[in-house]
Amino acid sequence: MNKAGDNALGLIQGFALEQSNVAITQELVDLIVAQRNFQANAQVVQAEDAITQTIINMR
Repeated sequence: MNKAGDNALGLIQGFALEQSNVAITQELVDLIVAQRNFQANAQVVQAEDAITQTIINMR
């Protein structure tokens, strides 16, 4: 078993503030954009389905 600081392992530091490698704000904005794109695509599929149903009913 390796100990902290051995074999190029990191050290343990008490009372240290851990920094995140994720930009929360940007991730939230990206999530909102992805949700809007998904909703827009779902509406396109619904419109295509309605048009197809209309064409089928015309025959």
